[in-house]
Amino acid sequence: MSKYIFVTGGVTSSLGKGIIAASLAKLLQARGLSVTIQKFDPYLNVDPGTLNPIEHGECYVTDDGAETDLDLGHYERFLNTPTSQANNVTTGRIYQTVITREREGAFLGKTVQVIPHITDEIKRRVQLLGQTADYDIIITELGGTVGDIESLPYVESLRQLRWELGRDNCICIHLTLIPYLAAAKELKTKPTQHSVKELLSSGIQPDILVCRTEHPIDDAIRRKLALFCNVEKACIIEAMDASTIYDVPLLMHKEGLDAQVISKLRIQDRKEPDLRKWKNFLGKLKNSTGEVTIGLVGKYIELQDAYKSIYESFIHAGAVNEVKVKVVTVSSEQLEGNNVNLGRFLDGFDGILVAPGFGERGIEGKINAIQYLRENQIPFFGICLGMQCAVVEYSRNVAGIEGAMSTEVNPQAKAPVIALMSDQKDVTTKGGTMRLGAYDCELVKGSKTAKAYGTTKISERHRHRYEFNNEYLEQLQAAGLKVTGTNPKTGLVEVIELADHPYFVGVQFHPELKSTVEVPHPLFVAFVAAAMERKQRVNA
Repeated sequence: MSKYIFVTGGVTSSLGKGIIAASLAKLLQARGLSVTIQKFDPYLNVDPGTLNPIEHGECYVTDDGAETDLDLGHYERFLNTPTSQANNVTTGRIYQTVITREREGAFLGKTVQVIPHITDEIKRRVQLLGQTADYDIIITELGGTVGDIESLPYVESLRQLRWELGRDNCICIHLTLIPYLAAAKELKTKPTQHSVKELLSSGIQPDILVCRTEHPIDDAIRRKLALFCNVEKACIIEAMDASTIYDVPLLMHKEGLDAQVISKLRIQDRKEPDLRKWKNFLGKLKNSTGEVTIGLVGKYIELQDAYKSIYESFIHAGAVNEVKVKVVTVSSEQLEGNNVNLGRFLDGFDGILVAPGFGERGIEGKINAIQYLRENQIPFFGICLGMQCAVVEYSRNVAGIEGAMSTEVNPQAKAPVIALMSDQKDVTTKGGTMRLGAYDCELVKGSKTAKAYGTTKISERHRHRYEFNNEYLEQLQAAGLKVTGTNPKTGLVEVIELADHPYFVGVQFHPELKSTVEVPHPLFVAFVAAAMERKQRVNA
């Protein structure tokens, strides 16, 4: 039987429940246990697919095509195992399922209510992964903060599950904040006490408290928290701010979080976790021999989480190359217009990634940037919309295709070199209808991309509606554009390159979604290496 761990949050949002959940999962996995993590979000959207990245951060896509919360990216990066549709559930999906069943007559005329119908559906979803018999431990992160109205059905479901599964099979870890008042020069426990009382009022006694803090928690504070929160002193876990999220598993192990979980769940095998690979990665990350600066040209730069997986992929790739990768954002809207001094914005970088996105805002700025990078031999890496903009730029300025544009920007484009996919033309609803999930791609032997992967057969994740228009394929190839990756079934162009450029690669898929600590993505590794070479050339 799978055992269940719930991670709840109190006092304030953005404390890092996802990182704590992923860190604990890593420690348990390193002890030889099979672990997965799932996220339950309290918002009414069916999934994050239609949310603006500035509103909610990036939308993370799984192999099976689920559009999910960005925390699933942390889960995969830490555990090096894929997640799925079952790993992310929203209130919208819960209610959609219950209402659909009510319309079908599944409740036999009963009055449909939050309790028991909504809570029963939540409990069913919580236990789906456990029923596969693939996992020893299921960690469930409950989004939001205890006390939020929208979180109440989840908290009630947790209360019921603890009763149904038993204390040896289900525990609650509560992440909370211990604020420091500079004027009083004191850490204050009262917000945590109130948060625990809020949980207690819902019938849940947390088993372990993880306390986010800027200053160390001394023994007196631990005793105070244990007394007023009814939690054993050994189960008061200090979570100091760390220089990198990848320090957190080691910090949690030092605090004994995984040992307490093993004890609470009465798991007999208590061997120490094998963290050699993790420590090796951290050693390279913290002992870099140099630094490269990468420009990220995008349209959602107001919120770092909008490109979270890209930032993390650069951290992984930097560790492999033993350099620190400094990523600096550049708004694509700043690069629009005929009189913009592009060199002022772009010359200082060792390489530039043109980011994915949707809609027409900032498109011309991306196209201008790509032209400058191509003409000035600056390493370029384009992802999804970034690759499509590279096709438009090359069509206009090299192949001489007048009026080249994507129909996403101009549906009446004279030369639609990027066009709506054929299977998207009759789609009217937006949510969950793009080309989503993992698809195969065959690479041209000897290309930069094939050399990076070390193979010609790959599978990568997608999230797009528009594609390279193959009606212009021969014309663009004749002009020097190299198509070095295609889908073997559909002929969809997946990868473009330029042969006479230090590094010019555009991909239709999203490589950032498959980079992990243990397996950094080869395209990011190769791009960082190209940026290092440019820096050496410039400084020579």
